[in-house]
This record gives sequence, structure tokens and C-alpha cells, in this order.
Amino acid sequence: MDEAKDTEEGEGHEDTAAPLPFRAAVEALRAARLRPQVEVEPTRAPQRLAPHAYALEAAVVDGDQDLADGRLVLLHDPDGHDAWRGTFRLVTLVRAELEPEMAADPLLPDVCWSWLTGALSARGLAFGEPSGTVTRAGSHYFGGLSERPAASQIEIRASWTPREGLGGVPDTAAHLAAWCDLLAQVAGLPPAGPGDASVVTLPQRRGPQSR
Repeated sequence: MDEAKDTEEGEGHEDTAAPLPFRAAVEALRAARLRPQVEVEPTRAPQRLAPHAYALEAAVVDGDQDLADGRLVLLHDPDGHDAWRGTFRLVTLVRAELEPEMAADPLLPDVCWSWLTGALSARGLAFGEPSGTVTRAGSHYFGGLSERPAASQIEIRASWTPREGLGGVPDTAAHLAAWCDLLAQVAGLPPAGPGDASVVTLPQRRGPQSR
């Protein structure tokens, strides 16, 4: 099952009849305190990936411009899932525009993947079965659009299993904070605190997207 590919597909709704561990995990997401540059709001969740799902979308904002955006989906199957090796799964899609020379760096996909796993590890989070893709795309404009400069984009699609704590509930608030750290790194923001001083970030976006 390619959960990361399906985060943009299907429609969902808030699950009011979900089991207690899922409701507790969702409530923790809603109550999480995040860095102010990241705007987070609920969105429709895909229906076909798991019996219960909850989704958030976020943007890293500088004034009225988006530097990066993404979606995070929490999946829950009370019966467990062999591929997940657990009852919960987090699925993400993260996107940002890049300078063309940065997009051409052959090490960029490995670096971006390390940002994801590093963001989780930096917050002391236990997780398993990580999988995903890092994709670079370039656009060149012609004809009536020829005045637009060439554009490059990085896209991270990934999923991982958060380890469950007391009551079978993972620390979803901490996983959300780590995901926001990833968004901020992709957006080229400076580290959030002194403990993150060694983190390497992308240069400021050439042309942030308007909201």
C-alpha cells in the first residue's frame, strides 16, 4: 500500500465513532503547540487507507507568502497492519520550491530524507518501518509564459509507524512538532533553538508561492 502517494486522493471526515486510542491521538494533534511560522489546520482525510484517519495541512508562512507546504495524515487500524507493524501510521507530503542550482545537487534527495528521520530522532521519538520517496521536478516556460523564470521543486512523500505509549497511544503531538521541524528546514528557516544549531537548511526560496 502506497500511503504517501494517496494522501492527496479521496475524501474523509472527522471520525466521531473511532476507538479511544485514536480519539486521544487526534486530540493531542489538536492541542500541540508549534512554532509560529507554521500554520496548521485540519483538512479532509483519505477514507481508503485505514478504518480511521485524520489529516492536517500546513504551510510555512513569511508575511503573505508560503515557503513550503504539506499534509500529515494519521491512520489507525485497531486490528493492526502487517506492513506498519503497529496500529498507527503517519503519512506525509511536503513540497517547496528551490533554486535551480540547489535542485541539481545529486546529494539533495539523501539530505532531504535525513531531515525527516533526523527531525524525529532529534525529539527522541521512537518510530519504525519508515518508507518514502524524494522527488525533484523542474518547469521551463514557453510561448505566452516564456517570461517566467524556470522553477524547481522538491517533494517528500513518506510514512512511518509511531511507537505506541501508555494506553496504546503514540505521542502524536511530538511527531507533529517534528514534522513541522521538517517543513521549516525544507523552507529554509533557521533552526528553532540552540540545540538545532548544527542543522543544515536550504537557502531562502527564490520565489515563494503566494497564498
